[in-house]
Amino acid sequence: MSKSQQSFNKKEREKKQRKKKKEKEERREQRKIEKAEKGKLSFEDQLSYVDEDGNFTSKPPDPSKRKKIKAEDIVLGVPPRDADDANTEKTGKVHSFMPDKGFGFIIDSATKESIFVHIKDAYESIQVGDEVTFETEMGPKGIKAWKVKPVSNKS
Repeated sequence: MSKSQQSFNKKEREKKQRKKKKEKEERREQRKIEKAEKGKLSFEDQLSYVDEDGNFTSKPPDPSKRKKIKAEDIVLGVPPRDADDANTEKTGKVHSFMPDKGFGFIIDSATKESIFVHIKDAYESIQVGDEVTFETEMGPKGIKAWKVKPVSNKS
């Protein structure tokens, strides 16, 4: 009868497994030592604090630097738009408009916000560069302009 032979790869895997097991045991022993040393520290030495910048520190925070914040002042999510702001007449300039597709964008003069406009929401034909007045409303994909009228520049 012949003796079973171990391949080189099998020997290497077993060697790696023994090494891994030994390293794991060493880490466990190291944690035990650290835990024992930590137990020797006083309670105050074990505490850590967070400063006003969000960094950990061993010194307690200065009570004179504390800011008072009311829970009512914290706004979660997107702040609601004012109803008056949405329906007031605004002015802007047509930034881009594609008559063949029937839509474009207006840059609001006050907020520099880009607002979608569709040809069906314009009273007269508009072109790129026209100064227009418009109102805004919430569309299916965001704010859109409606009641769009070119500003007449009669001097």
